[in-house]
Amino acid sequence: MITAFHTGFFLGLSLILAIGAQNAFVLRHGILQQHVFYIALFCAISDAALILIGITGISFLFNNFVGKFSNLIFGISSIWLLVYGIIRLRGIFRSHSEIDIKNSTVKKLAPTLATLCILTFANPHVYLDTVILIGSISQQFSGEYRIAYGFGASLASFVFFFSLAYGAKLLIPIMNNPNAWRIFDALIAIIMFLIAFELAVQAKWL
Repeated sequence: MITAFHTGFFLGLSLILAIGAQNAFVLRHGILQQHVFYIALFCAISDAALILIGITGISFLFNNFVGKFSNLIFGISSIWLLVYGIIRLRGIFRSHSEIDIKNSTVKKLAPTLATLCILTFANPHVYLDTVILIGSISQQFSGEYRIAYGFGASLASFVFFFSLAYGAKLLIPIMNNPNAWRIFDALIAIIMFLIAFELAVQAKWL
């Protein structure tokens, strides 16, 4: 059972370590210290829910669905990430010379989670990683071993997102420099554009 748990935990952790749209969003709000707990909790629960769907055997049905509509799903997701990248790119050209993290404008929780929801569930790769990949590998386990595997994979998401969200405050001294924010927004924009380009290629739109 310990082996199944470790397999799920390290597989889950390895799949979410790469910086993507969702992780960049979590990191940015962690630095701003805005809705940190709820953002981390939303991401972790979302992953856990998708993992549960995968290990219950729905991954095979979902795989067929993605196969039929993959071009449309990837294309729409590409457009959304392109728009979000442009929004972050605009932050580079803001005229203000100083960004006060402590006194920065706090957006309401609902629209913040709505944006995060789109970044999470409009990304086809989240389904490929959680539902299909983690779900498919879970089929080698049965009974309590599969439960341990799923628990390990879900726990990895909680550990990662809460560590990322709350650990981001260590960057606050650096991010009090407005130029650092511009560099950070530029990096996020580049990540969004690269992912959008990759999805557009997979959708055969390019």
